[in-house]
Amino acid sequence: MQFRAELCHVDTLRCVVRVEAWENGQLLASTLGEAESCEAAEDRACQRLTSRIGGDERSSSTTPAPARKAPLGPQTTPTRSTDAKPDTDPDLRPAAAAVPSPEPTPEPTPEPPSEAPTDPEDWSEELTAIDLELRRIGWDRDLESTYLERAFGHASRHRLTRYADLVSFLRQLRGLQPGDRPESAPVPIRRNDLINQGDLMLQQLSWGADQARLFLQQHLGATSRQQLSDEQLLQFNMLLEEQTLKNS
Repeated sequence: MQFRAELCHVDTLRCVVRVEAWENGQLLASTLGEAESCEAAEDRACQRLTSRIGGDERSSSTTPAPARKAPLGPQTTPTRSTDAKPDTDPDLRPAAAAVPSPEPTPEPTPEPPSEAPTDPEDWSEELTAIDLELRRIGWDRDLESTYLERAFGHASRHRLTRYADLVSFLRQLRGLQPGDRPESAPVPIRRNDLINQGDLMLQQLSWGADQARLFLQQHLGATSRQQLSDEQLLQFNMLLEEQTLKNS
């Protein structure tokens, strides 16, 4: 079994590290760890991963049918099927006509939280800070392009259309040291990866859309993961991970 660690998030208060367990080219499980230092976050993620794998092995040894082994491989967002698998659409929308209502009654619709409620129109301050950080670590435009391609799929920062991505890029640069190479420097975790990781944990919990939505609303005050920022989405996944550890 091989273990892989990836730095997902760094700021002045915390580090978040994801550790994955692989065997024969197949992803068995992954966990997140949060702490003040990268080393402590990685240790915490490893402890969670070991606990989860141990729980899965105990469960599989007492259960004749390997029902929980299927979601452990890498996968994309699950699609609807006609069997009894839980509905875990990315936006956690309820199934159509799941609760028929004879007389629709108007309900107050609270304004959903915006993904970037305080996005400024002027990004010049952040762009200037990025230039200063690039100069500090000694990267030219080519090295910057190499990193951007790895992290965001674009070779130019001008292709970053989300303010959150620009801030994430700046945050990662501030955590680098002179001499760090763009080919090996940690990259921010992508939103699609967060969604897929959440889907995997929802399947492991055997939660349907209604239960997942209720959990999301109780902890983050949203009814859909699409309403969450990347930071909130990461927080939601860590909450789900705590639930999987409690159930293991």
